Amino acid sequence: MWTSISELVLKNRIVILLLIVVSTVFMANEALDVKFSFDRAKILPSDHQVYLENLDFQEKYGLKHVMAVAVEDKDFFKLENFKFWDNITSEISKFDGVENIISINLISKLEKNDSLIKFDIKPWFDSTITTQYSLDSALKVLSFQKFYEGVFDRSKKGTIMLITLDNEIINSKSRDYTILGIKEIIDSYSEKYQASLFYSGMPYMRTINSINLKKEILLFILLTLFVTSSILFLFFRSIKITLISMIVVVIGAIWAFGTMSLFGYEITLLTALVPPVLIVIGIPNCIFLINKFHAEFKRNGDKNNALKIMISKIGNITFLTNITTASGFAAFTLTESQSLQEFGLVSSLNILGVFMFSLFIIPIMFSFFKTPNSKNIKHLDRRWINYVVDYLSFLIQNKRSAIYKFTILIFIIGVFGLLKVQITGNLSDDFNKKQDLYKDLKFFERNYGGVMPLEILVDTKKKNGLFKSYNLKKINELNDLLLSYKEFSKPSSYIDFLKYSKQAYYNNDTSYYSLPNSQEQRFLTPYLANTDSEMDVSNIYLDSLNQEARISLRIADVSTTKMDSIMSDLEPKISSLFDSKKYNVIITGTTKVLLTGTKFLLSNLFVSLFLVIILISIFMAWMFGSVRMVVLSLVPNLLPLLLTGAIMGFFGIALKPSTILVFSIAFGISVDDTIHFLAKYRQELMSNNWNVKESVLEALKETGVSMIYTSIVLFCGFFIFIASDFGGTVALGLLVSITLLIAMLSNLVLLPALLLTNEKHLVLKNNN
Repeated sequence: MWTSISELVLKNRIVILLLIVVSTVFMANEALDVKFSFDRAKILPSDHQVYLENLDFQEKYGLKHVMAVAVEDKDFFKLENFKFWDNITSEISKFDGVENIISINLISKLEKNDSLIKFDIKPWFDSTITTQYSLDSALKVLSFQKFYEGVFDRSKKGTIMLITLDNEIINSKSRDYTILGIKEIIDSYSEKYQASLFYSGMPYMRTINSINLKKEILLFILLTLFVTSSILFLFFRSIKITLISMIVVVIGAIWAFGTMSLFGYEITLLTALVPPVLIVIGIPNCIFLINKFHAEFKRNGDKNNALKIMISKIGNITFLTNITTASGFAAFTLTESQSLQEFGLVSSLNILGVFMFSLFIIPIMFSFFKTPNSKNIKHLDRRWINYVVDYLSFLIQNKRSAIYKFTILIFIIGVFGLLKVQITGNLSDDFNKKQDLYKDLKFFERNYGGVMPLEILVDTKKKNGLFKSYNLKKINELNDLLLSYKEFSKPSSYIDFLKYSKQAYYNNDTSYYSLPNSQEQRFLTPYLANTDSEMDVSNIYLDSLNQEARISLRIADVSTTKMDSIMSDLEPKISSLFDSKKYNVIITGTTKVLLTGTKFLLSNLFVSLFLVIILISIFMAWMFGSVRMVVLSLVPNLLPLLLTGAIMGFFGIALKPSTILVFSIAFGISVDDTIHFLAKYRQELMSNNWNVKESVLEALKETGVSMIYTSIVLFCGFFIFIASDFGGTVALGLLVSITLLIAMLSNLVLLPALLLTNEKHLVLKNNN
């Protein structure tokens, strides 16, 4: 079949090139329409309980996107500084999409109006604040108000601003303009007074990550092209070969973006990796094909015959290797995570696409070139590479015992290290620890209890049940319970407003900041009913039937393991406080969705890794028809994964979505070397009358050079991801590159050694 394909390609080379050009122009046009994702990654399936609970919460209370800003300035409460801050908040309020601003200069207070039986709502800092004395006096009174705890630092060195943005802006292209515009205005305070500013909150973090993602796509495409082209030129010392190979992988990258557009996918942190990964994976195809062409031409001196052999022999093998690599990525489509499914589908399809482009473009272009001269094929006789291959031959013939002892040692170390691996899932996992985004997040944790939103809903199952005295006490106890956790901020609920309204009823005597009893509730009800809605919290913290209460708080950036520990301690206490027969208590919110999604993703990735191993095992069994050969082929590829896990354990690299991806990706790629070697080994067996030793040594000599070249390309190609601003991408690049390097050594040393050790069995099997 492959002989026919080689003839078809060379006879129809003009038509094939035109088809590639036309289709690539079409895909390039489609690629122009691909959009960056402004929404959160879709990790949990739509029928997951945590997802549904959060969706129900959003429908009841709305989805609030809060940008947090903190200022540290010892002179903040000087009149000039304070007035300037007031002007800043006024400017921010004019932005489209800004729904609400909570800032110390905008807070209001309740004052009892007996004549109208209502509370008057007045600004705490009004036009009468014209002197430093009046400002200090207002601040002194404010410092005793429990209702406003957390709005400013009691040491008077700073404050916090919370800006609520509407959902439409957050999930649109205008988000970046709005967020960065707000930041520019606030930065003017720092420029004027040399103050320290800190930014956080989900809208801000998503915006900064989105901007970094846009920069990184182009950066890594250019970096991978530069690195791989440089290595190719060093190997072949030919500008033509380098340019042809670059054309192949660039076309593959264009098709990747075009595929995303055709499928209606957006560019996410995962799918952004596809184009540079395709460039790195595509180059080995080119190396194997070109090496085979030069080797065959050197052997028989016939260019056309060498091209046909290149397509038929290496085309067959590279097809099998690309199938296994694509299978490694395609396994992600079998998970229940939409983000992983999109990543897996786009990757697997375009891996096969890059293979097709290399199979067509390289032989066709070489058919137009002049016959290779001695300079073109000089790379086949490089002393250092031949010395390396010869030394490997020596090892597998004379040092197999040492190889196995070393392998057992590696296995023991690997198991020990793997047991030390920690599981995590922090929001900040993918943040660059040296950048302001991460430092600001930690500042908010230290000073304001974090920025990650968490919600608790308490359903009394009775209309107006929230205002029963016993329910008020229970929810107040829950508030106190939440305050006992250092990872939580001060919770906010309708309880706080009731306490403050009681204080206002008693002429703002702070000693009355407490729950109103039944009699006091009767006094307060008409006052609250007649009060303007400006400070009404019923639509924020209560449902329409006054049956369900919402308690909002912020949580520190904790790991999934820590969150599980907190929940396992908190939930029994909540259950003892609220009888499940009489109450329904749900813990929900964005934070729970994100952390649950992380655990869900991890479990799905473990499944995908298992599926990759099973799929490739079946594939190897089909290729060689032998269970023993399946085992022999898996051992050299599973060992590097074990060693990578050990490296993670010893160096404190946690198991998280970005690092668990390493195993599936690396296994799918590393097994390519195994297939190249075993396919050549099988060919040599037939040529050498089933002489295992001679076949192993010939296979090593034939494929060793290409395997070393491609492994260097893969190592360097993935290693450049350490330049990323995303911690997950850095970990992915570092671990994949290390794993592939170890896999190359394993396939060049351990695999041939295993074949020689099993020589008698293999000869018997083949003869039968």
